[in-house]
Formats: sequence, C-alpha cells, structure tokens
Amino acid sequence: MRTRNLPHLLFSGPPGVGKTATAVSIAREMFGETWRENFTELNASDERGIDVVRNKIKNFAKTTPIGGADFKIIFLDEADALTSDAQSALRRTMERYTNNCRFILSCNYSSKIIEPIQSRCAVYRFRPLSNDAVAARTRYIAKKEGLKVADDGIDAIKYVAQGDMRKAINALQAAALIDETIHRDTIYKITATAHPEEITDLVRTSLGGDFTAARKKLDALVLQQGLSGEDVVGQIYRAIFDLDIPDRLMVDLIDVIGEIDFRLTEGANERIQLEALLAHFALSKMR
Repeated sequence: MRTRNLPHLLFSGPPGVGKTATAVSIAREMFGETWRENFTELNASDERGIDVVRNKIKNFAKTTPIGGADFKIIFLDEADALTSDAQSALRRTMERYTNNCRFILSCNYSSKIIEPIQSRCAVYRFRPLSNDAVAARTRYIAKKEGLKVADDGIDAIKYVAQGDMRKAINALQAAALIDETIHRDTIYKITATAHPEEITDLVRTSLGGDFTAARKKLDALVLQQGLSGEDVVGQIYRAIFDLDIPDRLMVDLIDVIGEIDFRLTEGANERIQLEALLAHFALSKMR
C-alpha cells in the first residue's frame, strides 16, 4: 500500500491493548528517521476544548511534512474526551488538511465520537489481550530483564491484568522490586488484589446463609488487606461465574451487584454497601 492511500484511523478498545503502540509503529514505519518531526501526540483528556483544535492541531496540520514525507500524522489519544464542539471543529480540520495530514484517533468508546468523524475514518476495534498473549509477553520481558517468575506468578499476572498488557507490565515491574523470584502472593500484594480463592470462599459462605462468617471474611479483605469497595465488588462479579449457580439465582446476583457498584460510584458508604451485598447473598439461601 502506498503511504498516500493511508486513511484517517480510529482505534477503539479498552486500555492497555496496544492502540498507542500501533499508532507510533505506523509513524516509525512510514517516516523512518524523521518520524518524530512528522508525528505529534496530544492527549484529549488533558486538552479537550475547541481552542486545542483551532490552535495546536490546526497549526501542526498546515505545516509542510519534513524529509519528503507525503503527509504528517496527528495522534489524538482519548479522543472520546473531546467536547462535542471540539469534535465538530476537528471534523472540519480533517476535511481541510487531508492532503497534508492524517489523523489517528484513539478512544475507549467509539460511541462517544460523533458520526461525521467516524465516517471519515477506518475504524479498528481492539479487544482485550488473551491470557496466553499476556503470559507469553510477560515471560519474554522477564527473560530479557533477568527476572524469575514462577508459574503461579504468571497466573496471578493474568488474573490481575484482565487483558491489559500495561497493567501486567506494571505488576511485574513492581513485584521485581520486592522478590528475586516472583510468586502469586507478591503480585496480589503489590496490586492490592485479593486471592481469587478468598473471594470465592467469601461468596460461598454468604450464599450458604452464614452472614456473620461472611462479614468476618470481608473484614479481613477491607481492613487488613486494604482493598477498596469497588475492587471487592469487581472480584465478586468475576467469581460468581466460576460457581455452580442456577441461572435464575445468577441473574438475581448480577442485578444486585450492578446496583451496589452504581451506588459505590455515586459515593455511597463502602462498608454499608458491601455488607448489604453479602446480606442479599445470604437472604437468597433463605428464600
């Protein structure tokens, strides 16, 4: 493909799956040694107003490419944070400077990008990385850095990362500062994550109707390990799918988990909401 045929691009997907790395790789491949002069990156969440489009973006777009390149590339990270007015101005800028500049937009939710911009871009949707991909890359990095990672440490990194390679690398780097050989206990400790077995035990105890025992297990997670309410709710949500629960009960539990998660997001008291969740689980046994 000739470089002149490169369209505007829209990368959509969760964090840590390679959207920024892909944009940089495209620039390096096309421009070679002059890629830094012909490529600029702006984070729209920091500078999200219309003035950014009218000034910074437009000034870069209308300058001549360096080194005989066909065009320059503007990479807008977190473009879904741009205001609607800024996106409308960006649409006009994309029209005017197409011969001189290409835009690569990155976002978590493509639905927040206005339709006129989406129609001008080739949309690529990134999905979370598979556990095998996270494990393979983690082992590669550990080998290059001379780190020893046990198999249970790799399993813990996969659990913590949830398809986010950036989170996996950060966990590996932080754990390397503590132990020479990285085990799962180190990963869970450094990332403030409860052991999956502890969460499963908490859910089973509460579903068994023993609210008092479940409350004590919750105390150990929140008070001793320092987990936040949102972290506990998120892990409970993941844990219930590994349990043998009837579909009707599963639907009821997911419904109340969603309600508790919303309340925590709105600023409700963590302890009261978590205990209310366990109480609901315990009551399901009594119905």
